Amino acid sequence: MPGELDRPCLVMVAPNGARRRKADHPALPVTAEELARQATACAAAGATALHLHVRDEDGHHSLDAELYRAWIERLREETGADLLLQITTEAVGRYGPVEQMALVRTLRPEAVSIAPRELFGERLEPSEESRAFLRWLVEARISPQYILYTPEEVARFHELRAQGVIPQKRPFVLFVLGRYLGPGEAVSPAGLCGFLTAHDQACPWAVCAFGREETACLLAAAAMGGHVRVGFENSLWHGDGRLARDNAERVEAIIDGLRLLGRRAANLGESRAILAEAAG
Repeated sequence: MPGELDRPCLVMVAPNGARRRKADHPALPVTAEELARQATACAAAGATALHLHVRDEDGHHSLDAELYRAWIERLREETGADLLLQITTEAVGRYGPVEQMALVRTLRPEAVSIAPRELFGERLEPSEESRAFLRWLVEARISPQYILYTPEEVARFHELRAQGVIPQKRPFVLFVLGRYLGPGEAVSPAGLCGFLTAHDQACPWAVCAFGREETACLLAAAAMGGHVRVGFENSLWHGDGRLARDNAERVEAIIDGLRLLGRRAANLGESRAILAEAAG
């Protein structure tokens, strides 16, 4: 039987996020043109999916559907079909569930990331409106990735799945290790243990991690059969503490690490199949 290292690993890049600015790194893409150029380089480096945040003219995170359409059009002009595009519904203190759900219903993307704590509230008690929205995602064949921040959220997520609130049969989840870290703070691959203990291994999972430990955390996840999300949204640094040149260099570092593990990065068709299976 195939082992964990025999399964292709989906490598998603998160190039900018909602919070960082040019002052954090001059290569952080904050316009559609900048993102399009970096997306091409990341695809060439081995990424097959892109986690998309858009910025308004002042550089602020936005959930404006028309702005999303414009950025997606520019990305497609540059990359063609070489990357899967996953939009975000991240609130960042600016948006609520109504705006988040409206964006997805209007845009109808191929894939979307959703944080249950934002959609359902901190106690993860879903409203009927949010339940209906998740059922609609299945009908619309939109692939969600559920963003989970603690092992307790993972356990609650699977309770909701058992109750039918999470309607996908094998939902794709993303474990978040850490936050934007201050001096002396760090995350560790050991932090994965609590998440995996609470998780149903029948469901695909991925990891993102903050700070210079991103590389170690992602490769630990890959060694255990998980998928990975890498990029400047979460870390600007390589594992040895060097500041990365750009997002493509971070992708290259993870692809090199996968080779050392003996695990192959998923190609575009395999990545699309992973997301498509998690849609229904």
